[in-house]
This record gives sequence, C-alpha cells and structure tokens, in this order.
Amino acid sequence: MKKILVLFTISLLSNLSFAQSYKGDIENKSIEQKLNDEYCTGLFKSADGQILDVASNISSNAYFNILDWLQGRVAGVQIYKSRTGVSIPVIRGTVPGIYVDEMPVSLSYLNSLPIFDIAIIKIIRSPFMGGFNGSGGAIAIYTVNEEEDDEETDSK
Repeated sequence: MKKILVLFTISLLSNLSFAQSYKGDIENKSIEQKLNDEYCTGLFKSADGQILDVASNISSNAYFNILDWLQGRVAGVQIYKSRTGVSIPVIRGTVPGIYVDEMPVSLSYLNSLPIFDIAIIKIIRSPFMGGFNGSGGAIAIYTVNEEEDDEETDSK
C-alpha cells in the first residue's frame, strides 16, 4: 500500500512540474489569428469574422477587382454589378459597411483599389457596430504595410 501511495505522490508531483512549463496557446495560434492580431485593431479585432489572406493567394493576381475575386469564396456574400459596372457586395440582403485600413470608403474607391496592394480581407457577417451600415455586417480590407512591401523588394 505504501508503494502505491509513494508512486501516486511522485506521479502527481511530476505532473505538477510539467504543468508549470506549459506555454499556453501562444504557440498554437492559427494563421487567421496571427493575421487578425497583426492587422486589426479596436472593434475590428474583437469582431468575429472570416479572414482571407489575399497577399499569399496566387489566384488573386488574375483579378482586377477585389470584389470579383471575393465572389463565391465566402458563404453568404454575394456580389452584384450595377448598371454603371460598379461591384456591390451584399451580405444577407444588405450592403455591408466597406472599410479600407479601418476607414470607411465608397464602393467606387473599392473598385479602383489595386489587388496587389491588399494584404487581407476580414468579412464580418454579424451586425457590426463600428460604423455605418452596421446591421449588414462589414468588409474590412487591409493594405500591405510599407515594411512588408520593403521586405518583398529586398528579397527579389
């Protein structure tokens, strides 16, 4: 009986010592979480949404417009064309708020934004209280940082 008690005590103490060395979820972050931490701030960081990494997606280079590339990639997001040729995103029947680097922009600006300048897109389908058209969600587009752009040109 003493041997069992001693073995139990030793195993308990060894488990406690290994528990102290546990680093937590710091190293286990997904790519989406890392991109969210790197680019998003404030309400955009805390809002639950789907993040698409445009910069590392090779297929994005074939499109002139980011909304054309977005078509069919996110469930619940539809892209319509107006008579003037402007792409209009719709989430659950409502036009969402459009943000570039967390600043509200018009759809015409979004249609003229070069796809090569875009790093990530965050689609927030739930109601977003960060600005106008919040009931329809939000599409947050983040451009490539100058530091990242410099690193890419240095590596070439």
